[in-house]
Amino acid sequence: MSSLLLLAPLLAEAEPVTPPATSHRPTTEGLPLRFRWMAEHAPAFRVPGAHVRVLRSPTEFYQVMKARIKTAKSRVVMASLYLGTGPLEQDLVDCLQEALEHSQDTAGTSGLRVSILLDYTRGSRGTNNSRSILLPLLRRFPQQTRVALYHTPDLRGLLRLLVPERFNETIGVQHIKVYLFDDSLIISGANLSDSYFTNRQDRYVLLEDCHQVADFFAELVSAVSDVSLQLGPDDSVHMEEGMVHPYKGNRAQFSASARCRIMEVVDTAGLHQRDADSAAHGDTWVFPLVQMKPLGIHLDEEATVRLLTEAGQDATVYLTSGYFNLTRAYMRLVLATHADYHILMASPEVNGFFGAKGVAGAIPAAYVHLAHQFYNQVCQRGQQHRVRLKEYHRQDWTFHAKGLWYYLRGSHRPCLTLIGSPNFGYRSVHRDLEAQVAIVTENEGLQAQLQQEQETLYRRSTEVSSSTFKHPDRHVKLWVKLVTPFIKNFF
Repeated sequence: MSSLLLLAPLLAEAEPVTPPATSHRPTTEGLPLRFRWMAEHAPAFRVPGAHVRVLRSPTEFYQVMKARIKTAKSRVVMASLYLGTGPLEQDLVDCLQEALEHSQDTAGTSGLRVSILLDYTRGSRGTNNSRSILLPLLRRFPQQTRVALYHTPDLRGLLRLLVPERFNETIGVQHIKVYLFDDSLIISGANLSDSYFTNRQDRYVLLEDCHQVADFFAELVSAVSDVSLQLGPDDSVHMEEGMVHPYKGNRAQFSASARCRIMEVVDTAGLHQRDADSAAHGDTWVFPLVQMKPLGIHLDEEATVRLLTEAGQDATVYLTSGYFNLTRAYMRLVLATHADYHILMASPEVNGFFGAKGVAGAIPAAYVHLAHQFYNQVCQRGQQHRVRLKEYHRQDWTFHAKGLWYYLRGSHRPCLTLIGSPNFGYRSVHRDLEAQVAIVTENEGLQAQLQQEQETLYRRSTEVSSSTFKHPDRHVKLWVKLVTPFIKNFF
């Protein structure tokens, strides 16, 4: 009964959802029974597990991207929050330029197309920004290069005029992180910035020669780009002809048209996969989960809620977030269900906002306060044996990894992982554009990679106890405690 009482408020937080389309569902033959419901929420792609590789470090992530850009023949598609402006980022842009140059034939035409999707507010911050570093590429290869800047429809009118730069990003951003090269792609939570290439820990999965998955994400990025502002060679921005403007046009019309364009990709992917199922013999399933609540799309939320709801006593879930701020719905599910949870979060000194100037410098303390509140709920329910919190520590590094690993009792290796951009917080569910994949695999080699990834991250952690919050560096000032309830939905 207590579990039911805890689960009941989920209905109060959730918005009405449209039942998923069923006409394009692929066959789920070969998929483990307990995860077959996923095909109801998302397209399902069957791939060989040997084609999926877990990347281990920021350096490997960066080097793989550069190498794949240099060998790309037909397309490079990159979706990120922003592109930095330092030497490493410039080197990445130079690789794109060289690839475009080398792909040109004697007639001057190029078979290679480069498409980049970033967030408008984050990518336009300051004078030296994502836009300025990409302008030379646009000017030299205007027919082969596209740069789209997504602008949330929620930042409009007086709000857009009054909220200053940097703070305007709290309203909502393009947060998808996908890096695609021909028929291979990297799914990650990492942005295109120097720290993410050197000492900011994230997660990265490379899917090689998986053309259906690559096609899906290329089309998804193209759809979001279609409803975004287009960057011109003169640094101007404009909307594609016939598209509703995100902040000058009608809010409802923009969201409806954007949802229609994006869901067309999702629905069509299901049809294509159904036709390809008879030729598929992979031991691994990839489910793209898209979350764009401002546009009325919440496939990732639906799938995550069901996954957590159905995690029973025979399951152990390792969940990590660089910014631990679970939604009320996710928090209640963790507390009400019967699976064992090991939740990894950033210690204050590896939080990305640690040492920041102004109000942002208090954000790590706000996360400590939120973690303490959650820990108290765990203790009040006597769940310390089942729900364990851990803090990641690593000198001179920051922590940005997010996702989960799902283990079944009796197995030392995970059979499922979630990896991508969501942090399981309010922003991920309600404000930003997010995408991740659920990977279900029976491939022992891939399972071993995922196990090693999980263990490597958790090896650098310490367990949270009541004494953790009594330590001097966990002291939270009164004003931070007072304002956290009002601002926690913005970070």
